[in-house]
Amino acid sequence: MITAVVQFKLGEAMSLDHAAAVFQTTAPRYRGMSGLVRKYYLFDPETGTGGGCYLFESRAAADAVFDDAWRALIREKYSAEPHIQYFETPVVVDNVSDEIVVGANAPG
Repeated sequence: MITAVVQFKLGEAMSLDHAAAVFQTTAPRYRGMSGLVRKYYLFDPETGTGGGCYLFESRAAADAVFDDAWRALIREKYSAEPHIQYFETPVVVDNVSDEIVVGANAPG
């Protein structure tokens, strides 16, 4: 499992409500996406930073999403270049399903 944290500067001063409305316009593209387990949208009004935290089945799945077309979409939508940081995700604590998943048995 791979966690990717994406950050980018937002093009304008934005409230939480406005950020949520903008993020909702892109959310449908991630539903049912191959290799994507979960995505969280991120917003920091103090720094004007937006982004996402993604949980993928593999690094290959992450690379398939974060291609040139995806980068162009981020640049067009937010007028910013995304910065991506990848992390191996060896353990997942899931309080909804009340389980701790380790290694290859992680969800996805």
